[in-house]
Amino acid sequence: MKQKLIAFIHSLTVYDYLIFGGSLIVFLLFLLLAVILRKRVGLALFFVFFGMGVLFLGPTLGRGIIYDYMYKKSIKLLSYKRLHFNDALIVKGVLKNESKRYFKKCQIDVIITKTSHNKLKNYIYQWKVLQKDSSFEYDIAPNQTRKLKMIVEPFIYQKDYNVSLEADCR
Repeated sequence: MKQKLIAFIHSLTVYDYLIFGGSLIVFLLFLLLAVILRKRVGLALFFVFFGMGVLFLGPTLGRGIIYDYMYKKSIKLLSYKRLHFNDALIVKGVLKNESKRYFKKCQIDVIITKTSHNKLKNYIYQWKVLQKDSSFEYDIAPNQTRKLKMIVEPFIYQKDYNVSLEADCR
């Protein structure tokens, strides 16, 4: 847990600090407004709760929106094949940097989930990851495309499964 927190702090950019600071300032302004309007209890409570919502949801939603805009990318799964002589799965895909920024590092995740003919089970299975494997791509220029080939090993699941690719680039 400590390592994940340290890794998160090291991955923060200037924009993250601006979002966190802005959310804190807006929270403090709403808190000050609530103190000024303390005679009107209902309105003061509304400002306190709204400020707390801004404090907690602002950084989360703001970070997601800014990163989706600044680090736009597309990742496409081309094919996957299970090897029978070895307990492995070969996954091929394409990653394209669609932003105007240079990607220093991209973490590509192969996510394997169970599948079923039952719609309710499929919905539950999409949240239960059967197996996940990660690899990294470095130094991707704007509008550059990278071909991906990943080997998920060991892969011993024999029934039906879904394979998807996700990427987190900075």
